[in-house]
Amino acid sequence: MSPPAASRRRHALVGTGARAEMFVRALVTEHADTAELVAFADVNQTRMDAHNRWLTELGHPPVPTYRADDFTAMLAKERVDVVLVTSVDVTHDEYIVAALRAGCDVVTEKPMTTDAPRCRRILDAVAETGRQVTVAFNYRYNPLHEQVRRLLADGAVGEIGSVHFEWLLDVRHGADYFRRWHRDKASSGGLMVHKASHHFDLVNWWLDATPVEVYAAGRLFFYGDDGRRHGYARDYERAHDSPAATDDPFALRLAEHPRLRELYLDAEGEDGYHRDQNVFAPGVTIEDDMAVLARYSTGATMTYHLTAYAPWEGYRVMVNGSRGRLELEVTESDFVSPAAAGALKGAALHGDEAAAEHGEATLTLRPFWAPPTRIPVEGYTRQGHGGADTRMTRVIFGGEPDPLERAATAHDGALALLTGLAANRSFATGDPVRVADLLTLP
Repeated sequence: MSPPAASRRRHALVGTGARAEMFVRALVTEHADTAELVAFADVNQTRMDAHNRWLTELGHPPVPTYRADDFTAMLAKERVDVVLVTSVDVTHDEYIVAALRAGCDVVTEKPMTTDAPRCRRILDAVAETGRQVTVAFNYRYNPLHEQVRRLLADGAVGEIGSVHFEWLLDVRHGADYFRRWHRDKASSGGLMVHKASHHFDLVNWWLDATPVEVYAAGRLFFYGDDGRRHGYARDYERAHDSPAATDDPFALRLAEHPRLRELYLDAEGEDGYHRDQNVFAPGVTIEDDMAVLARYSTGATMTYHLTAYAPWEGYRVMVNGSRGRLELEVTESDFVSPAAAGALKGAALHGDEAAAEHGEATLTLRPFWAPPTRIPVEGYTRQGHGGADTRMTRVIFGGEPDPLERAATAHDGALALLTGLAANRSFATGDPVRVADLLTLP
């Protein structure tokens, strides 16, 4: 039995797409003793209705729904304490600023926003209101990443000279950014903002440093209309009801996924949004192959590469220091099985087909003049971003102690964003970009 509502913080969520489900489930199950879900807001009523149906399946009553235009009125009527923002990235600042000025705290999905003026609005609202913004950088809570933080803070490699960070999105996960609204840089900021902000935040956190200057090169190589030259493209605009998409490994078949059908296919009549666009169709304005060189306030440098069309999914991080080297290598899936090619990362498969893909993680310390040491890490799992999702919600909803300072602030969100924005500007100009020229932070 849940405690009296008066003893729990009242949460409302805006943006009821797929990203909302993890937060909603955590609120009404694991953290029902400290948090209460009281309302949804969205531009699409069908999506809100789908989430309410799922709430009833969890034994929770449906919550009131509000059109996005009535967001401020919802905050007052439902006496909201905390707003969860999981809407399209370019709209984050609108809801964050309105919530802060209404006296609410905010938990927002990454990225905090998509450009420097919107970031400035958020930071100014935090300063004006004294309210709190927490950015859901769940990768900070991955047990592997926590261990990297501890080792570096304890001086395991001495003074840090450089970091090399390679992130690979496979042709299932990577392709998905080119089917949906993320393909439009005006909506998402591109993968340097939407995706890599996770990784830039990790480096800021690990190094306890801030980015100073960024030089980068990026292009659209594999996907989009020009990517048709690689020979994978089929002739259709969107996959649903298209014969040309029937056996296309790059096609998302919404009708085969009940959750996605409810959230997107059944909701198209309201807003016309197609979740299953052809990844090789015209209109892609984001990059899929990106290289970054960043310099930090400590003098350390980072080389970073993001590839969105890899045959396997995972990442490698190497930290070089005055006492040795720390190496993290994670294989999330060693290939994309044919059964999974038309699904989403993490989607349930039938029978034992999912077992075809394997993964592993290793963390190795290589000191000078000594054999390498494999560092054991407890709690890592291939599900839920390495076990990070449940650990994060225990902190932001359950009030669990946070000695590693994993809960990211608006200032942290701005720093991660600025590395990506500087990279985007460098893509366009071909020149190094000083972060302070984009936005000055205290």
